[in-house]
Amino acid sequence: MKPEVIKKYLPYQEPFLFVDELTEVSENGITGHYTFSRDSFFYRGHFKGNPVTPGVILTEVMAQIGVVCLGIVLMEKELDTRIPEIALTSHKIDFYHAVLPGERVTVISERQYFRFNKLKCLVRAQNEKGQLVCRGEISGMLK
Repeated sequence: MKPEVIKKYLPYQEPFLFVDELTEVSENGITGHYTFSRDSFFYRGHFKGNPVTPGVILTEVMAQIGVVCLGIVLMEKELDTRIPEIALTSHKIDFYHAVLPGERVTVISERQYFRFNKLKCLVRAQNEKGQLVCRGEISGMLK
């Protein structure tokens, strides 16, 4: 499945779409990128005078690229023209470096299992310097 087709099936839109580009796609994993706009809504209050990307937003970026986009690939035959329904079921993420406004992250996801429409992935994000920003496990249900 081509990256532009995958993006067409995403159930998100601005300002909650966190997928700029997908560069590697297979049934076993996916790699994508997102650049945080300096004027994103969540920087206004997190933190005063020292904006940092909230962990919940980093988790969402990893889930959208690493689980939802990969899930779309895995469910390609069942999609037709409808956008899949997706629900986060669990996550465990560890954070190592702050992501600042204007930074680009690369998300790399590896499929652990996909059965009964539940997808579990090992997902990590790194900054442009190649530093590990965060990593963990994310699971979701797709239908």
